[in-house]
Amino acid sequence: MHDHHDPHTEEHFESSELVRDIVIGMADGLTVPFALAAGISGAVDSNTIVITAGIAEIIAGSIAMGLGGYLAGKTEVDHYDAELKREYWEVDHLPEKEKQEIRDVLADYGISLAAQNQVAEELAKDKDKWVDFMMKFELGLEKPHPDRAKKSAFNIAASYVVGGFIPLSAYFFTEHPHEGIIYSSIITLIALAAFGYFKSKVTGQSPIKGAIRTTLVGALAASAAYFIATWIDKVM
Repeated sequence: MHDHHDPHTEEHFESSELVRDIVIGMADGLTVPFALAAGISGAVDSNTIVITAGIAEIIAGSIAMGLGGYLAGKTEVDHYDAELKREYWEVDHLPEKEKQEIRDVLADYGISLAAQNQVAEELAKDKDKWVDFMMKFELGLEKPHPDRAKKSAFNIAASYVVGGFIPLSAYFFTEHPHEGIIYSSIITLIALAAFGYFKSKVTGQSPIKGAIRTTLVGALAASAAYFIATWIDKVM
C-alpha cells in the first residue's frame, strides 16, 4: 500500500523558505560587517575599536534584518488572509462569476468545455475546496505557515550574526588592524566564494558564476570602504 499523504511537498516548501532566509541574512552578514571592518581598519590603530564597532554593527544589523523579515512574513500572511476573505465573499455573492473563473483557469490548460463545466460544478459543492482552488490557481497564492513571520525573523537574524562574525574573527587573533584586514579579507573572500557557490547551486544557477559574482561584490564593497576611510583619515 502506498501512502497518498506524501509530506514531501510541505517539507520542500519549508526548506525553500529556510534557504531564502539564510541567503538573505548571510549575504548581508558577510558583506556589510566586512566592509565596515575594512573601512575602520584604514582609519584606526586598534583592533579593539574594530571589534567593538563590528559587534555593534552585527547586533544592529541582525535586529534590522530580522525585523524586515518579520514584517515581510507578516505582510505575506495578512495578504493571504485578506484575499481568502474576499474569495469567500465572492463565492457566496457572485457564484456564477466564480464558476466562470474556474472555467477560465481550466481553459488555459486546454481542458474541454464539458470538463470545465463538470469541474466547476463539482468544486462548487464544497465551498472550502472551491475557495482553495481559486486561491491557488486564480491568485497563485499558497497558504503561508502561521509562524512564518517569527521563523523568518529568527532565520535571517541568526544568519546575519553567523555571517558577520566571519570577517570579524580575524581581529580577535591579530594585533593590528592592518594585519587583521589581511586575514579578514582571506577568510571572508573564501567564505563569500563558498556561499555564492552553494547559493547558486541550490537555486539552480551556475555555481561558478555565483561564486565569482558574490566574491567580487564583497571585495568591491570592502575595498571601497577601506580606501575611502584611509583617504578621509589622511585629509582630516
